[in-house]
Parts: sequence; C-alpha cells; structure tokens
Amino acid sequence: MARAFLIVLDSVGIGGAPDAEAFGDTGANTVGHIAEACAAGHGDNEQRSGPLSLPNLCRIGLGSAIEASTGKPAPDLTAAPAGASWGYASEISNGKDTPSGHWELTGVPVSFDWGYFPETEPCFPRDLMERLMKAADLPGWLGDRHASGTVIIEELGAEHISTGKPIFYTSADSVMQIAAHEQHFGLDRLLALCETARDLVDPLNIGRVIARPFVGEDAASFRRTANRQDYSVLPPAPTLLKRQSDRGGAVISIGKIGDIFAHDGTGREVKAPDNDAMFDLLLTETRTAGPDSLIVVNFVDFDVHFGHRRDTAGYAAALEAFDRRLPTFEALLGPDDLAVITADHGCDPTWRGTDHTRENVPVLALGGARPGGPVGHLSSFTDVGQTLARHLGIDDMPHGQPFGQAE
Repeated sequence: MARAFLIVLDSVGIGGAPDAEAFGDTGANTVGHIAEACAAGHGDNEQRSGPLSLPNLCRIGLGSAIEASTGKPAPDLTAAPAGASWGYASEISNGKDTPSGHWELTGVPVSFDWGYFPETEPCFPRDLMERLMKAADLPGWLGDRHASGTVIIEELGAEHISTGKPIFYTSADSVMQIAAHEQHFGLDRLLALCETARDLVDPLNIGRVIARPFVGEDAASFRRTANRQDYSVLPPAPTLLKRQSDRGGAVISIGKIGDIFAHDGTGREVKAPDNDAMFDLLLTETRTAGPDSLIVVNFVDFDVHFGHRRDTAGYAAALEAFDRRLPTFEALLGPDDLAVITADHGCDPTWRGTDHTRENVPVLALGGARPGGPVGHLSSFTDVGQTLARHLGIDDMPHGQPFGQAE
C-alpha cells in the first residue's frame, strides 16, 4: 500500500557544500541569507515584509537542518522540529545543475564531466552554429554569450522580431538556451529548432537545450511564457523513476520532471505554469494516487523567477507561500506514505552573478512511514533515492544508503 513522494524545491539550498570552494561558492547559503536579509529589513516587497516566516517548514526541521549544515542558526528560523525527521545532504555529482541534482536524488550520481561553453563572446563554436542554421534554414543568430535570459531578451527581442534570428545564450550550467517569440517566430518552430540543436550538441556532452519562448512587442512588454521545454540527455543509468515504472508501479511527474529525466520512466506527466498551480496538482494527485505510486514534483519558481534574478524579497514570498500550503498536503498523507522535501542545488539571491550555487540541501521527511528522528548529514543525494526505493519495495539502487528507520 506504500506511496512515495519526492518534492524538490528547486534551488532551495541551505549552506555551502563541503566542496563549495571548488565552485567558487564558499559562504553561499540560499535560505540562510534570505532570512538574514529579511531580518535586516531588506526583504520587503508588495507581497511581504518583515522577518522570514516559515513555521511549518521549521516544524519539520528546516531551521535545524540549516544550523546543522552551516554551524549557525538562521534568523527567525530557529523553532525546534516537533517529532519530525530532518537532515541535510551533500551532492557528489560533478556539477551544480538541475539534471545532476535530480538524477542523484533518484539514485544516479553524475560521475562524468559535462561539457560547458566558455565565458567568451561568441561562446558557441562557429561550425556548430553554422550547421544548426543550415539544418533549420535560418538567416543567422543573435546573442551567443553568457547572459541572463530576461536581460538578453529585453536587449535583443526587437532585433529578433525584425530579423527572424533566434537568440542563443548560455550560463555556468551545461546548457544551450534558445529564445524566440511565440507568435513572430512560432512556438512549434522554436521547439523543432531545439530538437535539432539537441542532436548537434550531443558530441559536446551538453546537458540540456532549453526552449525559452517569449511574447510582447517591445523591451518593456517582453516576458517569457510557461511553454519552456528542456531537452535533456538520458540519465546514465536507470533512476528511481525508471525502476518504478519498469516494474509496473505508477509514476506521476509534476512540472518539469519529464523534461529533466528526458521522459525516461516518468510515467504520466502533468504540467502547470507556476508554483501555486504546481501545488494544486500535487494536492490533486495526492488525493487520487493509488498504492504503489511514486509522485515527483519540481517547484521551479524559486530558481527561475527569484534565484537567477537575484530577487531576495520575491524568493522569501515564494517560500512563505509554499509554507502556508504545506499543512494541507500533510493532512492528505496516509500511514503508509513517505514524502521527502528536498532541493537539487542552491541559487543564493544574495550571491554574486546569476548562477546556481553549490550547496547542501534540506532533507525533510513527512507521512506516516517517515523515519524517526534526525537523519543527520547524508553524504550523497542518492540516500534519498535509496530510502524511497526501499519504501516502495524496489530492489536496492547501486548507490546510496537508506536513512533513519528505513535502513
């Protein structure tokens, strides 16, 4: 009768990982720094003000996990957990990107090195771009550099509309991002272009090609839409999702989970435009999912709308919104359910640049089948996948140790 839930709060890191120095992220602390900013009066906007308030997440151990990860408490997040199972985990994969984090959480660490595009302008190999333009019958391309997606669309959107040339950019992640106008260029045309690009960047070991459609008629009105699509490479080994699917168990993937796992073992995929709608879907699926179900959800707004945009107040408001709805989800969990709330990396909005940060992540267990008491420091995200596999009765994964009473 077991059901398992993997809830990924995209980029909600809780302090620099043991190897953060190698990534230039020593001292990064996404949630801790947001709490400090709010306590100092720097986290106010039209949605929220004052100290960061996350009573439900702290009740299940978030504040304690931050203190254990960093060695110091975060302001206003010091409430002791009440009978909860909490801890934190460090990543062993060679990256601080979305696929690596999610794959490791589901039992498959990334031991190889991704390919990256250099911080030069242009950043993409010219022969690659010329082959792509020829294959897609395009007159040329714009951008060709490391950039913030919102900024480069604001800068080049009008020229893109007038010339028909799509906008290409990248980041510190292993990614090629392609932005184009949904009407003037066409959404289907953009997706086809990304599929072609996916094939061409495979030899470079690039993790993702991301379609970034937008609308609007000028720099003041351009905005990206919810029709983003990620084209990922296949995980290098069967993930928890694939193993659950292959043995006939139900898998329900909410949000961008299908894209992250290249639709391999992701079962029934349902999408929504934002965190609030994602939570609605989580509640619906929790009410209706039968036994032997694995429900996986990614709450992407924390990362894409607030972390990358270095919007501390917006990030704080999004955390508080999730916290307010958490009890409704908890009330739907049964005695045989195990839900783990965690993250895939950090994206500290107070940090330099606009990229992800190499951080530890919280591990907060809910449901009637949760392990008892603190689970400590997990040396790999794979411990999460192993714990959920054991709970579902799946054969042990090659990596990871189940935590708490599940061991």
